[in-house]
Amino acid sequence: MQDTAIRDEELRTVSDPVWRILTGAAAFGAGVFVCGSVGSYLPSDPSWNAATGAEVQNLFGGPGAIFADVARQLLGWSGWIAGLALMIGGAMRAVLVGKPRIRRWVYGAVAVPLSAAAFAAWPVPESWPLSAGLGGMFGDGVFNLAVLPFRALMLPAPASWAGFILSAAALWAGLAALGFRRRDALLLQETATRSGKHAAVSAAGVGGFLIRIGQQLSARQQPVRLSEPVSGDRTLIIKHDDDYVPSSRYLPADSDEDDETGYGASAWDEDEDLDDESEAAVPAPGLRFAVPRPVPRTVAPKVAKPERRRVSTRLPSLDLLQVPEERRETFDEDALLAKAARLSEVLKEFGIQGRIKEVRPGPVITLFEMEPAPGVKSSRVITLADDIARSMSAVSARVAVVPGKNAIGIELPNDEREKVFLRSILQSDAYVNSRASLPVALGEDIGGQPTVVDLARMPHLLVAGTTGSGKSVGVNAMILSLLYRHTPEQVRLILIDPKKLEFTVYEGIPHLLAPVITKAPEAVNALKWAVREMESRYELMSKAGVRNLAGFNEKASKYRAAGEPLVRKVQTGLDERGKPMFETEDLPIDHIPQIVVVIDEMSDLMVVAGKEIEGCLLRLAQMARAAGIHLITATQRPSVDVITGTIKANFPTRISYMVTNKVDSRTILNEQGAEQLLGNGDLLHQEPGKKTQRLHGPFVSDEEVCAVADWLREQGEPDYVMDVVEAKDDGSSGSPVMDAMLGMGEGGGEDDDSLFAEAVQVVIRDQRASTSYLQRRLKVGYNKAAGLIDRLEEEGVISAPNHAGKREVLTKGKANAA
Repeated sequence: MQDTAIRDEELRTVSDPVWRILTGAAAFGAGVFVCGSVGSYLPSDPSWNAATGAEVQNLFGGPGAIFADVARQLLGWSGWIAGLALMIGGAMRAVLVGKPRIRRWVYGAVAVPLSAAAFAAWPVPESWPLSAGLGGMFGDGVFNLAVLPFRALMLPAPASWAGFILSAAALWAGLAALGFRRRDALLLQETATRSGKHAAVSAAGVGGFLIRIGQQLSARQQPVRLSEPVSGDRTLIIKHDDDYVPSSRYLPADSDEDDETGYGASAWDEDEDLDDESEAAVPAPGLRFAVPRPVPRTVAPKVAKPERRRVSTRLPSLDLLQVPEERRETFDEDALLAKAARLSEVLKEFGIQGRIKEVRPGPVITLFEMEPAPGVKSSRVITLADDIARSMSAVSARVAVVPGKNAIGIELPNDEREKVFLRSILQSDAYVNSRASLPVALGEDIGGQPTVVDLARMPHLLVAGTTGSGKSVGVNAMILSLLYRHTPEQVRLILIDPKKLEFTVYEGIPHLLAPVITKAPEAVNALKWAVREMESRYELMSKAGVRNLAGFNEKASKYRAAGEPLVRKVQTGLDERGKPMFETEDLPIDHIPQIVVVIDEMSDLMVVAGKEIEGCLLRLAQMARAAGIHLITATQRPSVDVITGTIKANFPTRISYMVTNKVDSRTILNEQGAEQLLGNGDLLHQEPGKKTQRLHGPFVSDEEVCAVADWLREQGEPDYVMDVVEAKDDGSSGSPVMDAMLGMGEGGGEDDDSLFAEAVQVVIRDQRASTSYLQRRLKVGYNKAAGLIDRLEEEGVISAPNHAGKREVLTKGKANAA
C-alpha cells in the first residue's frame, strides 16, 4: 500500500506540470481565436445578424465571423481585452513557476466588463456600425447603472464621472491580473521624483515587473521525486509569518493574517494562500512552509542639498548608500521538500526519532522545525550539529530549542545566500518609524525582517567575533545608523581605534568629541574623562531635580522656550531671628548631547592598561545610562583575560559574530553556537530576559562609509573637547571614586612624605603594623596602605612578616625622630 501511494504521488507530481502546460496552451489558443476573429470582423460577413450571400472574409471563417459579430454586439471594443486576457493568462500559466492564482483569472474576468463599460462612456464615431456604444450592449447597461448615483447626487457631467471611475477600475483589475503590485507603483513614483524622466519611469516600473517574471522563469526546476515520504499523509500549507523572531520567539506558521500595509501587501500580492491544487513533491504530515513576506520598504525622506546651513539642520541622504539588490520572493518548494526529507533521513541515521513539521526559508538560512519523539533529549540533538552539517553537505548547522514549542530548530545555510544591505534597513519601517532614542541597525532576522534596537535601553553593547566574521562592518553599520538619525547637537562620539585602521575614516566629522584615539594612554584618559563627565552630569541632574538626561533636556527646553533661567534655591543657614536663609544658583539650560563611546579592539587596551580600562568600563557600565553615556566595545579575542567576569556582568547585551571554538562562544554568550555561524555578518544577539536571536548583519562597503564621512565633513568643522585625551597634572582620574578603585589620587610628592611620617608615628605609638590597620587609622585605600607598609619595612621601622604574616615594630619610643 505504501509503495502504491508513493507511485501515485510520483505520477501526480509528473502530471501536474503537464496539465498546467496543456491548459495554459488551450487558453492561449482561445485568446488567439478571439483576437483574430474580432480583428478581422466585417459587417458584411454572414452571421446571425446579417444573412448575406457574400464570401466570408474573417480570418477564422464562418465560426470566426459569427463569434466576432456576437462579441461586437455584446462587448464592443472590449472583445480585444477578452482575447488579450486569455492569451496572457494562458502564457503565464504554462510558463511561470508556482501554483495557479485563481484570483488572477477572477481579476481578468472582471476587467473585461469594466472595460466594456468604460468604452461605453466614450463618444461614438460616425463609422461605428452598431447601434450600441463602443462597449456593446453589455457595456451600455453597466454604464447606465454607474451613472445613476452621480445623477442622484446632482453632480455636473455625471457621465464623465462614471467613465473616469470605470476606467480606473478596469485598469486596476487588469494590472491585478498581470501581477502588478504596489511595490512597482511606488518604484515608479520614487524614480519619477528622483529623475523626472519619463523614459526612466517606464523602464523602472515595467522593468521591475519583467525582472520578477524572469526570476520565476529561472527558478523553474524539475520536481524532486522522493523514494520514501518523510512520513504519513501529505498536505502542504504555505503561510506567511509577519512577526517571526528566530531563536527568541517562534510563532506558528498557521497565522492567516493579511498584510494590509507595506509594499508587498495588495489585492494582487502573489504571496497569498494558494488554492487546493498542489504541485509539491511528497511533503511530511502537516509540513508547513513559513515563507517570509517581502520586507516592507518605506523610503526614508531624502534630504535635499540646499545652501550651506548649520550642521544641526541636515542629515545624510540615503543616496550615499548602495541600492539593495532585488530580492527573490519565491522559493523552490520541491528543493525544500527534498532537503527536509534528507534531513529526516539523517536524523534517523543518528537514532533521532521525530518528524519535520515546519520549514522557514529566509535570505541566508532555512530553519527546519523538528518535533522530537517522546523521550528524545534535546541536548543529544544539539551535540549532533557538526554531524548533521557533514551529512547535509552544509558549511555548518546550528541546532537550538525553539522556545515555547515542543520543537527543535535546525538552521541550515541556503545554497544561494542573499546579501543584506544597510540602506534596506535604514529605509524600512523598523528604522524610519522607530521611537528609539539611539536606533542601531543590527540586520535582518532569518525571516528577512529588519531588526533595529535602542542602544539607550541596552544601555551598553559588547561585541565579539574573529577576523573575517563581519564584526568591523557591523560596528560601522551601527555608527552609520546613529549618524543617519542624529545631528552633532544630539549625539557626540568618542572613537577608540588601537589598530589605527577602522575608525580613521571618521576623522574630522562634526560628531566627534575628540580626534580618533589610537594610543592606549589617550584611550585611558578618554575613559577617565567620560567618568568625570558622567559624575558632572549626575550632579547637574540632581540640582535640576530630574532622574535622567532626557528629563533634564526636556526641562531645559521648556525654560529656553519661555526665556526664563533655570534656578536652584539652596538653604545656606539661619539668620539672627532663626529664619532660614536661601541662595539661588543659576543652572545651564543648554541641550546636553548623548555620548557614545565606541572601542574597536578592547584586547589591545587590556594588554597595555588592563586595570585602568576595566575600572573605567566598570564605572561607566554601572552608572552611565542615566547620564546619557553609552558604550560599544568590540574585540576579536573573546577570552577570559579580555572579557573578564566583571566586564561581562555589567554588559548584559552582547553580540557574537563567528568565533573559533565553543569556549569563546561560552565566554561571550554563556552558551555555544557562535562557532557554528557562517561568517560575513552572521551573528547571535543576546538581550537580558530574552533568548538568543540569530541575525544577518547588514553589509556596508568602505566606499559607502567614506561617502557619508566626506558629506559630514562638508557640513562643518568638529568642536573638539581636548580635555578628553589630556591627562590631569596629578595623574589622577579627577573622580574620587575612580581614584579609590584604582588606588590613585591619595597624595603625591610632599603629601606622600607627610603621610609616611604620619604612618611612622601611628606604628611606633600603637606598636601595630598591618595594612588593614593603616587603612583604618589613616583613612586611605588598600593600595596606598600596602605601599606604606612596604616603605616602613625598607626604612627599618618594621620587620618582614613572619610565618604567620605578622610584623614586629623595630623602633620604639622614637616617633618624633621619624
